[in-house]
Amino acid sequence: MSALAALIRRDVLVSLRVGGGALIGVLFFLSVVVLMPFAVGPDLALLKRIGPAILWLGAMLASLLTLDRLFAADHDDGSLDLIVMSRTPLELACIAKALAHWVASSIPLIAAAPALALMLNLDAAATIGVMLTLLAGTPALTLMGMIGAALAVTLRRGGLLLPVLVLPLSIPTLIFGVIAANAAASGQSPFGPPFSILCALSLFGLVVGPLAAAASLRQGLD
Repeated sequence: MSALAALIRRDVLVSLRVGGGALIGVLFFLSVVVLMPFAVGPDLALLKRIGPAILWLGAMLASLLTLDRLFAADHDDGSLDLIVMSRTPLELACIAKALAHWVASSIPLIAAAPALALMLNLDAAATIGVMLTLLAGTPALTLMGMIGAALAVTLRRGGLLLPVLVLPLSIPTLIFGVIAANAAASGQSPFGPPFSILCALSLFGLVVGPLAAAASLRQGLD
């Protein structure tokens, strides 16, 4: 457990100090929200109606923006080989790295969501709904995206393939995240069922993601 804690601490510090993952993600998130009114026009009613979808789309793209750093830096400096050959199960190491990525990249996005929601004319109930759905759904984005990151890290120019590999895996999370956020915003449809499915997707990713990522790393590094 001490090795996993050290791995989480190291990855979070590297992401915040060196890679700037949190700042890049928040700036990208801000750019999406700021540019959207220019695309759809200054209609406040329309922005309020599509605001949860805009926030979810921006958060998804921002969280996937730094996925290539999940294993690439360790592969470049040789740390990934040490992680694979260590006594710690590789699946647990993958969970630790996914947790560090989520803390460094997704938590700042959730924290920035209320300020960005004001720009889209969202009320308090809609903002809280968006934050809850992001809190429940972003782990699924990281855990399923970890599979694509593990596949891409051992391929030449794999970073170019990462969006192609990851985006199809992220579509279910985006769909149910937007449905749950819209339900919280409108109050006309039940919030519980889509939110429960969103939580189930994160739990599914917790089971499948580390197993698939560890198998990909073992196969690719042999």
